[in-house]
Amino acid sequence: MIILENRVEGLSAVTLRRFVLHAKRAVRLSGNVNVLLTGDAEMRSLNLRFRKKNRPTDVLSFPADSVPARNGKRPFAGEIAISTEVACRNATDLGHPPAVEVKILLLHGILHLAGFDHERDNGHMARKEASLRRLLGLPSSLTERGQPHARVPAKPAGRFRARKARRPA
Repeated sequence: MIILENRVEGLSAVTLRRFVLHAKRAVRLSGNVNVLLTGDAEMRSLNLRFRKKNRPTDVLSFPADSVPARNGKRPFAGEIAISTEVACRNATDLGHPPAVEVKILLLHGILHLAGFDHERDNGHMARKEASLRRLLGLPSSLTERGQPHARVPAKPAGRFRARKARRPA
């Protein structure tokens, strides 16, 4: 399910659904993924509720670990929430369209739903994301941005059950 509370030029529910399916196949993630495109106020609320941080963030992932697998596949993989306002600011700073930034955030969130954790995996997620980013035709990944040599400086981030998919903006 795709919920577009906030719209981004160049992205429709159909476009997002196609990208999610393509990214899920690339990551080998089974199960449905719900996506919410919303604004800073809702992301602040979610970040406060699940991470105890009273500020908006760009992307949050909520894995559905508790849903039992059937025939080796999960019917539901989880949910991803994205602030279109943060995505637009990031896109402007990084020199690419907001629609591309949303896709970068979606890929990052899907990797988290698949069990990757860049805060604890010694660079495994960063390498996987860089590879998938090239495959999907996307510019620099979130984990690459978090490296000391990246254009966007690294910021401290916390960990929570509903995995934080990117550092706070």
